[in-house]
Amino acid sequence: MKSPNLILDNNRIQVYQKQLGQWDNLNHLIVCRKTKKACIVDPFDGIFWEKFCQENSINLEEVWLTHSHWDHCKGVEALVNSTVFSPVVRCHELEQQRGYNAEYIHWWSHNEHSFETCAIGELEFSVHCTPGHTPGHVVFIGNGIVISGDCLFLGSCGRTDLLGGDEANQRASLKYLQTIFSKLSGSDLVVPGHKYELKDGTTPTVMELSKVINSNEALMAIEEDDKWASLPFLAFDDDLAAKARRQEAQQS
Repeated sequence: MKSPNLILDNNRIQVYQKQLGQWDNLNHLIVCRKTKKACIVDPFDGIFWEKFCQENSINLEEVWLTHSHWDHCKGVEALVNSTVFSPVVRCHELEQQRGYNAEYIHWWSHNEHSFETCAIGELEFSVHCTPGHTPGHVVFIGNGIVISGDCLFLGSCGRTDLLGGDEANQRASLKYLQTIFSKLSGSDLVVPGHKYELKDGTTPTVMELSKVINSNEALMAIEEDDKWASLPFLAFDDDLAAKARRQEAQQS
């Protein structure tokens, strides 16, 4: 399998990106240059990342989950059972509302629309709780990069009609992120959880924050009710939505 792309590289940090799986999932490996300690965000294929880190003398110490949808945590078990690494797995405790739980997970517990910090090596990131796509979705920000998961894509945002999703929370989370973004450099890189086509037909996997702010359909609609209500990507009439309705009926 082809090696991941190195999308950020300086004297402090390396960030590798790899599209894995049939849902265009984007995985991100954060490496502290000084310590060679690393964290993988939303691993789809644990064996792939174990092999890559081993071959490049990278110590994979942590797994960070933006949320608990299957396509974002499919590779966790392989890494937990690795004979090479013993990573700590972190996720927000509000994801338990979806029934996600495992004895090995270390839970973040901060409030919605707030953050706490987490580090890998000498790199510190803020972990922002951004519910909407799921109850405990988080966005990682720091060191020149925004790992937005399924809360914010480059041209749109995540759907809110799956189990634990909430449209009002999603809108509030995007408003919260706007206040955070206003304090960042426009040259910071935004990397989402999926590669989706933009209106112009391109499929970028990395974009500068300034361009996202000025072109993202969801961000540009959150201040006006009519524009927000007309967004076509918040809900879909598909098998995933039908499954979510069945799951919600079973919980009620």
